[in-house]
Amino acid sequence: MTAEEDLQLEDDFANLARLAAAGAQEDVRLWLAKLVRRYRTRHPSLAERLNETLKATHTRSTGSAALRRGVTPQFSPPEASLPVDADTRMSLLRVCDDRASGLEAPLLPNGLTTEIDGLIRERFEVDKLLAHGIRPPRSAILVGPPGVGKTLSARWIAFRLNKPLWVLDLTTVMSSLLGKTGANLRMVFDHAKANEAVLLLDEIDAIAKRRSDESDVGELKRLVTAILQEVDSWPDSGLLLAATNHPELIDPALWRRFDAIFQFPNADVTTVERGIRRFLGRDAGNFETYIGMLADALKGSSLSDVERSVTTLRRRVLLKEASPAEVVVSLVSPHIEELNKAHRQTLAVELAKSQAYSHNRIMELTGVSRDTIRKYAGPSPIKGRSGRKDA
Repeated sequence: MTAEEDLQLEDDFANLARLAAAGAQEDVRLWLAKLVRRYRTRHPSLAERLNETLKATHTRSTGSAALRRGVTPQFSPPEASLPVDADTRMSLLRVCDDRASGLEAPLLPNGLTTEIDGLIRERFEVDKLLAHGIRPPRSAILVGPPGVGKTLSARWIAFRLNKPLWVLDLTTVMSSLLGKTGANLRMVFDHAKANEAVLLLDEIDAIAKRRSDESDVGELKRLVTAILQEVDSWPDSGLLLAATNHPELIDPALWRRFDAIFQFPNADVTTVERGIRRFLGRDAGNFETYIGMLADALKGSSLSDVERSVTTLRRRVLLKEASPAEVVVSLVSPHIEELNKAHRQTLAVELAKSQAYSHNRIMELTGVSRDTIRKYAGPSPIKGRSGRKDA
């Protein structure tokens, strides 16, 4: 061992002793995890002994976070080390890692985008905030109906922080043996805290229901208490996210525990239009005329529904099942009355130019007069019942 290594070892264990003496139990676990990685190559036997100590420790952070005010250890464990259910040996976490492939920013209202960007910026300035006695945001809950971008936003936050997103797998965690559910949750929380993870508790309403709910048994109510304690004691070095479609089911005490609450509304017309352009991809040119009316027709929809509708349009045109005008009218026809006059007229003229319908039929579909259609699209080439061209 060189003199430099000897000094490093001395400093490491002096710091470990200081944390233990201060009663900073969670910080001791964090430091032990760092030491295991540091000495795994140079001193494998020592690293193994430290790792055994770490595995045997199941304490929570209850004291002050002395370590978190200093240098934060940085490491990311291999997926093979993720916690598993003792009986099924299935992983309790799903990993979403977009760092290699990249990720597009979620399509959100400008105000919400600003709020999320603020959280990310503050996470990058943890040391600066702590130096001024300000705790960084450690937790946030994402609230909104299905399909509005909550999970994608959680992935975006992790991606921007250059970390994978760990997602609690409820199907594995919620054991049929209720006592084991609590143990599984504890393993997930301990592992995430020790590894400075970005952890997402998706559908948190399933495990954090109101404790006044008489339909739930005592064990599930104890889970709520445990989650409250975890959110309170979450380390500054990690980030805990939660998401819910049913905020009314969540225990009221949980709300004030989160440092930030992000409300995800259904997309407004501007966001829908941005989504349509993104989802159209290389086919955007074929639908440029119709993007405004599609946004009007789909406003208020979730972005997942918008993507599904746009994909259907692209597929039908690509397979030559119908012209762009025809597939658009099939989508917007239930919303014709909601379209403004300009959009209805544009649709009528384009349908006439595509020769998909007679002027009479287009008038029925859009409410635009035949005279207006003929003025902008010319006479109809389609013959009516009498054999004459539809005027």
